[in-house]
Amino acid sequence: MPNAFTAGVRMGGLNDSTQIRILLCCLVKSAGPLDRKTLEGALLQEELVNWFELGDALAEVEKNGLVTAGPEGYTVTEKGATVADELGPDVPRSVRESATRAVLRIQRWKVKQASNRAAVEQGPDGWQVVCAIGDAGGEMLHLRLTVPDAATAELVKNRFIARGGEVYATLLDALTRPGDADDEPPEGATVQ
Repeated sequence: MPNAFTAGVRMGGLNDSTQIRILLCCLVKSAGPLDRKTLEGALLQEELVNWFELGDALAEVEKNGLVTAGPEGYTVTEKGATVADELGPDVPRSVRESATRAVLRIQRWKVKQASNRAAVEQGPDGWQVVCAIGDAGGEMLHLRLTVPDAATAELVKNRFIARGGEVYATLLDALTRPGDADDEPPEGATVQ
């Protein structure tokens, strides 16, 4: 029966605090800087460590000078890099790879979310998803979609964040590809 320090850890996950500290050094070295939320999200969603053990391990690696905490998150020190290089193989390969994949997934999502923004709003006519694609120069696309319910709105929001670039490319292609006579206003029509 799991106790408070092993609950939530799948078979093959880490229960040894030393291995957790080594794993943290490996992750921050390979994918850093990493903020606490990213580390927690990656390791807990994969059920690789227990929340209590993770918190203790983060405090220990910082206290022991293996990582430093800055405004962008944890960065590995020279001492921490040595720990990762020399002791990293002591952590099961499957755990290291699973943790790294989870961290990279979170980082990719954050990059997408920075340019492909979407928010759900409840309006008088139903649920709306406000989508926007931006870059350093400003907003490239702004779109408001009305959907029937909150669940669909959440789905559309997440899919737009994941695939906003594809939506933009498809829309731009549809609006700029050569058309036929029906795509042009007839003589005498007023176009505003």
